[in-house]
Amino acid sequence: MNFHLKSRGYCLFLAMVSVGLLWGQEKSKPDFGKGLRYESPDTTFATKFNFRMQNLMVISYDESSNSTSSQFLVRRARIKFDGFALTKKLKYKVELGLSNRDMSTNSEDGNGRGASRMILDAVVQWQFSEHWALWAGQTKLPGNRERVISSGDLQFVDRSLLNSRYTLDRDAGLQLRGMYKVGQMIFAPAFAISQGEGRNITSTNFGGYDYTAHLEWMPFGAFTNKKGAFVSSDHDREPEPKLALGLTFDYNDGAVRQGGQLGRFVKDVDGIYVENSLQTFFMDLMFKYRGFSVLSEYANKQVDVAGANTAGSFRSGTGFNLQMGYLLDSDWELALRYTTVSRDTDFSGIKDEDQYTLGISKYLAGHKLKVQSDLTRISYPDLSDGAVQFRMQVEMQF
Repeated sequence: MNFHLKSRGYCLFLAMVSVGLLWGQEKSKPDFGKGLRYESPDTTFATKFNFRMQNLMVISYDESSNSTSSQFLVRRARIKFDGFALTKKLKYKVELGLSNRDMSTNSEDGNGRGASRMILDAVVQWQFSEHWALWAGQTKLPGNRERVISSGDLQFVDRSLLNSRYTLDRDAGLQLRGMYKVGQMIFAPAFAISQGEGRNITSTNFGGYDYTAHLEWMPFGAFTNKKGAFVSSDHDREPEPKLALGLTFDYNDGAVRQGGQLGRFVKDVDGIYVENSLQTFFMDLMFKYRGFSVLSEYANKQVDVAGANTAGSFRSGTGFNLQMGYLLDSDWELALRYTTVSRDTDFSGIKDEDQYTLGISKYLAGHKLKVQSDLTRISYPDLSDGAVQFRMQVEMQF
Protein backbone atom coordinates (compact mmCIF):
# COMPACT_ATOMS: atom_id res chain seq x y z
CA MET A 1 0.00 0.00 0.00
CA ASN A 2 2.77 2.38 0.99
CA PHE A 3 4.71 1.43 -2.16
CA HIS A 4 1.70 2.17 -4.38
CA LEU A 5 1.20 5.56 -2.75
CA LYS A 6 4.85 6.40 -3.27
CA SER A 7 4.64 5.26 -6.89
CA ARG A 8 1.54 7.32 -7.53
CA GLY A 9 3.16 10.31 -5.87
CA TYR A 10 6.29 9.89 -7.95
CA CYS A 11 4.24 9.61 -11.15
CA LEU A 12 2.24 12.69 -10.18
CA PHE A 13 5.49 14.57 -9.55
CA LEU A 14 6.85 13.56 -12.98
CA ALA A 15 3.60 14.60 -14.63
CA MET A 16 3.74 18.01 -12.94
CA VAL A 17 7.38 18.46 -14.01
CA SER A 18 6.52 17.45 -17.60
CA VAL A 19 3.62 19.88 -17.72
CA GLY A 20 5.88 22.57 -16.31
CA LEU A 21 8.53 21.90 -18.92
CA LEU A 22 5.99 21.94 -21.74
CA TRP A 23 4.49 25.16 -20.40
CA GLY A 24 7.92 26.67 -20.17
CA GLN A 25 8.70 25.63 -23.74
CA GLU A 26 5.40 27.06 -24.87
CA LYS A 27 6.21 30.43 -23.33
CA SER A 28 9.80 30.53 -24.57
CA LYS A 29 9.39 29.71 -28.24
CA PRO A 30 12.64 29.57 -30.24
CA ASP A 31 13.42 32.57 -32.41
CA PHE A 32 12.10 31.86 -35.89
CA GLY A 33 14.46 32.51 -38.77
CA LYS A 34 17.77 32.17 -36.96
CA GLY A 35 18.62 28.85 -38.57
CA LEU A 36 20.04 25.64 -37.13
CA ARG A 37 23.34 25.95 -35.29
CA TYR A 38 25.93 23.42 -34.15
CA GLU A 39 29.10 24.02 -32.14
CA SER A 40 31.64 21.33 -31.35
CA PRO A 41 32.13 20.40 -27.67
CA ASP A 42 35.67 21.79 -27.69
CA THR A 43 34.41 25.10 -29.23
CA THR A 44 36.89 24.89 -32.12
CA PHE A 45 34.21 24.77 -34.79
CA ALA A 46 30.71 26.10 -35.33
CA THR A 47 28.31 26.18 -38.24
CA LYS A 48 24.85 27.59 -38.82
CA PHE A 49 22.48 26.49 -41.56
CA ASN A 50 19.78 28.70 -43.09
CA PHE A 51 17.37 28.24 -45.97
CA ARG A 52 15.11 30.84 -47.54
CA MET A 53 12.77 31.11 -50.49
CA GLN A 54 10.88 33.86 -52.29
CA ASN A 55 7.79 32.92 -54.30
CA LEU A 56 6.79 35.73 -56.65
CA MET A 57 3.84 36.72 -58.81
CA VAL A 58 4.19 39.51 -61.40
CA ILE A 59 1.45 41.13 -63.52
CA SER A 60 2.53 43.76 -66.07
CA TYR A 61 0.62 46.03 -68.42
CA ASP A 62 2.40 47.60 -71.43
CA GLU A 63 0.69 50.76 -72.69
CA SER A 64 2.44 50.79 -76.07
CA SER A 65 1.12 47.35 -77.05
CA ASN A 66 -1.98 47.45 -74.85
CA SER A 67 -1.09 43.98 -73.57
CA THR A 68 -0.98 42.30 -70.16
CA SER A 69 1.41 39.55 -69.09
CA SER A 70 1.75 37.52 -65.91
CA GLN A 71 4.37 35.31 -64.35
CA PHE A 72 4.74 33.02 -61.33
CA LEU A 73 8.21 31.92 -60.28
CA VAL A 74 10.56 31.00 -57.47
CA ARG A 75 12.52 34.24 -57.43
CA ARG A 76 15.13 33.02 -54.97
CA ALA A 77 15.83 29.73 -53.17
CA ARG A 78 19.07 29.77 -51.21
CA ILE A 79 21.07 27.79 -48.67
CA LYS A 80 23.61 29.45 -46.39
CA PHE A 81 26.27 28.12 -44.04
CA ASP A 82 28.38 30.32 -41.78
CA GLY A 83 30.40 29.94 -38.62
CA PHE A 84 34.00 29.82 -37.39
CA ALA A 85 36.94 27.40 -37.46
CA LEU A 86 39.57 26.91 -34.73
CA THR A 87 38.98 30.42 -33.39
CA LYS A 88 36.14 32.94 -33.52
CA LYS A 89 38.57 35.29 -35.26
CA LEU A 90 38.48 33.01 -38.32
CA LYS A 91 34.98 32.96 -39.81
CA TYR A 92 33.52 31.66 -43.05
CA LYS A 93 30.39 32.01 -45.14
CA VAL A 94 29.06 29.85 -47.97
CA GLU A 95 25.82 30.67 -49.79
CA LEU A 96 24.35 28.67 -52.65
CA GLY A 97 21.61 29.74 -55.07
CA LEU A 98 19.21 27.05 -56.28
CA SER A 99 16.70 28.97 -58.39
CA ASN A 100 17.09 29.38 -62.15
CA ARG A 101 17.62 33.12 -61.69
CA ASP A 102 20.53 32.41 -59.35
CA MET A 103 22.09 29.84 -61.65
CA SER A 104 22.07 31.80 -64.92
CA THR A 105 24.88 30.66 -67.19
CA ASN A 106 27.57 32.14 -69.39
CA SER A 107 30.34 30.71 -71.56
CA GLU A 108 33.14 32.40 -69.59
CA ASP A 109 32.79 30.16 -66.53
CA GLY A 110 34.92 27.35 -67.94
CA ASN A 111 32.18 25.41 -69.68
CA GLY A 112 31.58 26.33 -73.29
CA ARG A 113 27.94 25.25 -73.09
CA GLY A 114 27.34 27.22 -69.88
CA ALA A 115 27.74 25.78 -66.38
CA SER A 116 25.44 26.11 -63.41
CA ARG A 117 26.64 29.01 -61.24
CA MET A 118 25.38 27.91 -57.82
CA ILE A 119 28.00 29.62 -55.66
CA LEU A 120 27.00 33.07 -54.46
CA ASP A 121 29.39 33.43 -51.52
CA ALA A 122 32.46 31.42 -50.55
CA VAL A 123 34.59 33.62 -48.32
CA VAL A 124 36.93 33.32 -45.34
CA GLN A 125 37.11 36.25 -42.90
CA TRP A 126 40.15 36.68 -40.62
CA GLN A 127 39.91 39.24 -37.80
CA PHE A 128 43.68 39.73 -37.49
CA SER A 129 43.50 42.82 -35.26
CA GLU A 130 41.05 44.71 -33.10
CA HIS A 131 40.01 47.04 -35.92
CA TRP A 132 40.75 45.16 -39.14
CA ALA A 133 39.66 41.96 -40.88
CA LEU A 134 40.93 40.36 -44.10
CA TRP A 135 38.42 38.63 -46.37
CA ALA A 136 39.45 36.19 -49.11
CA GLY A 137 37.16 34.56 -51.66
CA GLN A 138 33.96 35.42 -53.47
CA THR A 139 31.34 37.70 -51.91
CA LYS A 140 29.67 41.09 -52.28
CA LEU A 141 31.93 44.05 -52.87
CA PRO A 142 31.61 46.98 -50.44
CA GLY A 143 29.47 48.95 -52.87
CA ASN A 144 26.09 50.69 -52.75
CA ARG A 145 24.00 50.10 -49.62
CA GLU A 146 20.97 48.63 -51.36
CA ARG A 147 23.12 45.88 -52.87
CA VAL A 148 24.85 45.06 -49.60
CA ILE A 149 21.44 44.69 -47.93
CA SER A 150 20.40 41.05 -48.25
CA SER A 151 17.63 40.35 -50.74
CA GLY A 152 15.79 38.85 -47.77
CA ASP A 153 15.86 42.12 -45.82
CA LEU A 154 14.34 44.48 -48.41
CA GLN A 155 11.52 46.98 -47.90
CA PHE A 156 10.04 46.26 -51.33
CA VAL A 157 9.63 43.06 -53.32
CA ASP A 158 13.04 43.64 -54.92
CA ARG A 159 15.82 46.20 -55.23
CA SER A 160 15.46 49.40 -57.24
CA LEU A 161 16.27 50.07 -60.88
CA LEU A 162 19.36 52.05 -59.80
CA ASN A 163 20.83 48.91 -58.29
CA SER A 164 20.12 46.72 -61.32
CA ARG A 165 21.81 49.21 -63.66
CA TYR A 166 24.85 50.34 -61.66
CA THR A 167 25.62 47.94 -58.79
CA LEU A 168 29.05 46.32 -58.34
CA ASP A 169 27.60 43.01 -57.13
CA ARG A 170 29.74 40.01 -56.16
CA ASP A 171 33.33 39.36 -57.20
CA ALA A 172 36.29 37.16 -56.29
CA GLY A 173 39.40 38.60 -54.60
CA LEU A 174 40.61 40.17 -51.37
CA GLN A 175 38.92 42.68 -49.07
CA LEU A 176 40.24 44.66 -46.11
CA ARG A 177 37.51 45.85 -43.74
CA GLY A 178 37.93 48.08 -40.71
CA MET A 179 35.88 49.47 -37.82
CA TYR A 180 36.73 52.42 -35.55
CA LYS A 181 34.71 54.15 -32.84
CA VAL A 182 35.45 57.82 -32.10
CA GLY A 183 33.25 59.02 -29.27
CA GLN A 184 29.78 57.88 -30.27
CA MET A 185 30.65 58.01 -33.98
CA ILE A 186 31.58 54.91 -35.95
CA PHE A 187 33.82 54.83 -39.03
CA ALA A 188 34.06 51.69 -41.17
CA PRO A 189 36.51 51.84 -44.11
CA ALA A 190 36.74 48.99 -46.62
CA PHE A 191 39.03 48.24 -49.56
CA ALA A 192 38.88 45.50 -52.19
CA ILE A 193 40.95 44.14 -55.05
CA SER A 194 39.00 41.70 -57.17
CA GLN A 195 39.05 40.05 -60.57
CA GLY A 196 36.46 42.39 -62.03
CA GLU A 197 34.23 39.99 -64.00
CA GLY A 198 31.82 38.93 -61.26
CA ARG A 199 31.11 35.61 -59.61
CA ASN A 200 32.00 32.10 -60.77
CA ILE A 201 34.33 33.13 -63.59
CA THR A 202 37.08 30.60 -64.33
CA SER A 203 38.38 32.07 -67.58
CA THR A 204 41.71 33.90 -67.57
CA ASN A 205 41.29 37.41 -66.17
CA PHE A 206 40.29 39.97 -68.80
CA GLY A 207 41.92 43.43 -68.74
CA GLY A 208 43.11 44.45 -65.28
CA TYR A 209 41.64 44.16 -61.80
CA ASP A 210 38.81 45.95 -60.04
CA TYR A 211 39.64 48.35 -57.17
CA THR A 212 37.03 49.42 -54.62
CA ALA A 213 37.22 51.89 -51.70
CA HIS A 214 34.32 52.46 -49.33
CA LEU A 215 33.75 54.55 -46.19
CA GLU A 216 30.83 54.12 -43.80
CA TRP A 217 30.06 56.81 -41.19
CA MET A 218 27.48 56.59 -38.39
CA PRO A 219 27.48 60.03 -36.70
CA PHE A 220 24.92 59.06 -34.00
CA GLY A 221 26.47 55.74 -33.11
CA ALA A 222 25.52 52.16 -33.85
CA PHE A 223 21.98 51.05 -34.64
CA THR A 224 20.13 48.87 -32.11
CA ASN A 225 20.80 45.85 -34.29
CA LYS A 226 24.44 45.55 -35.35
CA LYS A 227 23.20 45.02 -38.93
CA GLY A 228 20.64 47.84 -38.67
CA ALA A 229 22.41 50.05 -41.20
CA PHE A 230 22.06 47.23 -43.75
CA VAL A 231 18.48 46.10 -43.07
CA SER A 232 15.53 47.88 -44.66
CA SER A 233 12.59 49.09 -42.50
CA ASP A 234 12.83 50.04 -38.84
CA HIS A 235 11.82 46.81 -37.09
CA ASP A 236 13.78 47.85 -33.99
CA ARG A 237 11.80 51.11 -33.82
CA GLU A 238 14.96 53.04 -32.97
CA PRO A 239 14.31 55.12 -29.82
CA GLU A 240 16.90 57.68 -30.94
CA PRO A 241 17.59 58.90 -34.51
CA LYS A 242 20.17 56.72 -36.29
CA LEU A 243 21.96 57.64 -39.49
CA ALA A 244 24.49 55.85 -41.71
CA LEU A 245 26.26 57.54 -44.62
CA GLY A 246 28.29 55.72 -47.26
CA LEU A 247 30.70 56.73 -50.00
CA THR A 248 32.08 54.30 -52.59
CA PHE A 249 34.50 54.64 -55.49
CA ASP A 250 35.25 51.76 -57.83
CA TYR A 251 37.59 51.49 -60.82
CA ASN A 252 37.26 48.40 -63.01
CA ASP A 253 40.31 48.31 -65.27
CA GLY A 254 39.64 46.78 -68.68
CA ALA A 255 36.10 45.54 -67.98
CA VAL A 256 34.44 43.35 -70.61
CA ARG A 257 30.93 43.10 -69.12
CA GLN A 258 28.25 45.76 -69.50
CA GLY A 259 28.30 46.75 -65.84
CA GLY A 260 31.66 45.35 -64.79
CA GLN A 261 30.58 42.41 -62.65
CA LEU A 262 27.15 42.05 -64.28
CA GLY A 263 25.58 42.10 -67.73
CA ARG A 264 26.52 40.32 -70.89
CA PHE A 265 30.10 40.08 -72.14
CA VAL A 266 30.64 42.74 -74.80
CA LYS A 267 32.12 41.63 -78.13
CA ASP A 268 32.71 43.37 -81.42
CA VAL A 269 31.45 42.25 -84.84
CA ASP A 270 34.34 39.77 -85.09
CA GLY A 271 33.47 38.15 -81.75
CA ILE A 272 36.48 39.69 -79.96
CA TYR A 273 36.00 40.86 -76.37
CA VAL A 274 35.91 44.64 -76.03
CA GLU A 275 37.67 46.10 -72.97
CA ASN A 276 36.60 49.40 -71.45
CA SER A 277 37.46 50.68 -67.97
CA LEU A 278 34.54 51.69 -65.76
CA GLN A 279 34.52 54.25 -62.95
CA THR A 280 31.62 54.11 -60.48
CA PHE A 281 30.75 56.47 -57.63
CA PHE A 282 28.03 55.93 -55.01
CA MET A 283 26.62 58.08 -52.21
CA ASP A 284 23.99 56.59 -49.92
CA LEU A 285 22.28 57.00 -46.56
CA MET A 286 20.07 55.05 -44.19
CA PHE A 287 17.98 56.82 -41.52
CA LYS A 288 15.74 55.20 -38.90
CA TYR A 289 13.66 56.56 -36.05
CA ARG A 290 10.61 55.13 -34.26
CA GLY A 291 9.41 52.98 -37.14
CA PHE A 292 10.20 55.54 -39.85
CA SER A 293 12.98 54.75 -42.32
CA VAL A 294 14.64 56.43 -45.29
CA LEU A 295 17.05 54.92 -47.80
CA SER A 296 18.56 57.05 -50.55
CA GLU A 297 21.29 56.47 -53.13
CA TYR A 298 23.03 58.33 -55.93
CA ALA A 299 25.08 56.52 -58.58
CA ASN A 300 27.34 57.67 -61.40
CA LYS A 301 29.12 55.26 -63.76
CA GLN A 302 31.48 56.43 -66.50
CA VAL A 303 33.46 54.65 -69.20
CA ASP A 304 36.96 55.58 -70.34
CA VAL A 305 36.06 55.38 -74.04
CA ALA A 306 32.49 56.20 -75.06
CA GLY A 307 31.31 54.17 -78.04
CA ALA A 308 34.24 51.77 -77.83
CA ASN A 309 32.05 48.90 -79.01
CA THR A 310 29.58 48.38 -81.80
CA ALA A 311 26.64 47.62 -79.49
CA GLY A 312 27.25 50.65 -77.28
CA SER A 313 26.26 48.56 -74.31
CA PHE A 314 28.55 49.53 -71.43
CA ARG A 315 26.28 50.91 -68.74
CA SER A 316 27.25 54.52 -68.16
CA GLY A 317 25.09 57.28 -66.72
CA THR A 318 23.55 58.43 -63.46
CA GLY A 319 20.81 57.24 -61.14
CA PHE A 320 18.94 58.36 -58.04
CA ASN A 321 16.76 56.37 -55.66
CA LEU A 322 14.73 57.60 -52.67
CA GLN A 323 12.47 55.39 -50.61
CA MET A 324 10.79 55.81 -47.25
CA GLY A 325 8.43 53.78 -45.15
CA TYR A 326 6.63 53.65 -41.83
CA LEU A 327 6.15 50.45 -39.86
CA LEU A 328 2.88 50.40 -37.94
CA ASP A 329 2.50 48.74 -34.53
CA SER A 330 0.50 46.01 -36.27
CA ASP A 331 3.62 45.16 -38.35
CA TRP A 332 2.03 46.45 -41.55
CA GLU A 333 4.30 48.83 -43.47
CA LEU A 334 3.52 51.43 -46.10
CA ALA A 335 6.43 52.54 -48.29
CA LEU A 336 7.04 54.84 -51.26
CA ARG A 337 9.92 54.77 -53.74
CA TYR A 338 11.06 57.02 -56.57
CA THR A 339 13.84 55.91 -58.91
CA THR A 340 15.31 57.52 -61.99
CA VAL A 341 18.17 56.45 -64.25
CA SER A 342 19.56 58.25 -67.28
CA ARG A 343 22.37 57.56 -69.72
CA ASP A 344 25.14 60.06 -70.30
CA THR A 345 25.78 59.47 -74.05
CA ASP A 346 24.08 57.84 -77.01
CA PHE A 347 26.58 54.96 -76.69
CA SER A 348 25.42 54.00 -73.17
CA GLY A 349 23.61 50.73 -72.53
CA ILE A 350 21.32 52.56 -70.07
CA LYS A 351 17.82 53.58 -71.12
CA ASP A 352 16.26 56.67 -69.50
CA GLU A 353 13.55 55.50 -67.12
CA ASP A 354 11.54 56.73 -64.12
CA GLN A 355 9.70 54.52 -61.64
CA TYR A 356 7.16 55.43 -58.93
CA THR A 357 6.39 52.60 -56.49
CA LEU A 358 3.90 52.07 -53.66
CA GLY A 359 4.66 49.14 -51.38
CA ILE A 360 2.56 47.38 -48.73
CA SER A 361 4.07 44.68 -46.54
CA LYS A 362 2.88 42.49 -43.70
CA TYR A 363 5.62 41.13 -41.45
CA LEU A 364 4.68 37.96 -39.58
CA ALA A 365 8.15 37.39 -38.13
CA GLY A 366 10.11 40.43 -39.26
CA HIS A 367 11.92 39.86 -42.55
CA LYS A 368 12.01 36.11 -41.87
CA LEU A 369 8.37 35.54 -42.72
CA LYS A 370 6.53 38.22 -44.68
CA VAL A 371 4.14 38.99 -47.51
CA GLN A 372 5.07 41.96 -49.70
CA SER A 373 3.36 43.68 -52.60
CA ASP A 374 4.15 46.75 -54.66
CA LEU A 375 2.63 48.66 -57.55
CA THR A 376 4.96 50.52 -59.94
CA ARG A 377 4.29 53.12 -62.60
CA ILE A 378 7.08 53.03 -65.21
CA SER A 379 7.63 55.94 -67.56
CA TYR A 380 10.18 56.64 -70.28
CA PRO A 381 11.05 60.34 -70.80
CA ASP A 382 11.68 59.72 -74.51
CA LEU A 383 8.34 57.93 -75.05
CA SER A 384 4.71 58.82 -74.44
CA ASP A 385 3.71 55.29 -73.38
CA GLY A 386 4.87 53.53 -70.23
CA ALA A 387 3.95 50.49 -68.18
CA VAL A 388 2.38 49.42 -64.91
CA GLN A 389 3.63 46.50 -62.84
CA PHE A 390 2.13 44.72 -59.81
CA ARG A 391 4.14 42.25 -57.77
CA MET A 392 3.36 40.09 -54.76
CA GLN A 393 5.86 37.92 -52.97
CA VAL A 394 5.88 35.53 -50.02
CA GLU A 395 9.19 35.04 -48.23
CA MET A 396 10.17 32.49 -45.63
CA GLN A 397 13.55 32.05 -43.95
CA PHE A 398 14.58 29.64 -41.24
